[in-house]
Amino acid sequence: MLNDTDRAAIDFESRFWKFAGTKEMAIRRELGESPIRHYQRVARLMRDPEAIAYAPLTCRRLRAVVERGRRAA
Repeated sequence: MLNDTDRAAIDFESRFWKFAGTKEMAIRRELGESPIRHYQRVARLMRDPEAIAYAPLTCRRLRAVVERGRRAA
């Protein structure tokens, strides 16, 4: 079951950012966790069936970003 922190992380990732540094600062300020911890949570959530049901487009976009990164490496 998704908790409030998980939903907040998904909602946060639904936003778009121009600059990475801005996003990292917002993670600390708005979510109260380190960027590393946030990205670990997001990596788990983007494949979680409950998270996908909650925000299917965001989860699909996140999986696509990861897949593009794997192909480029």
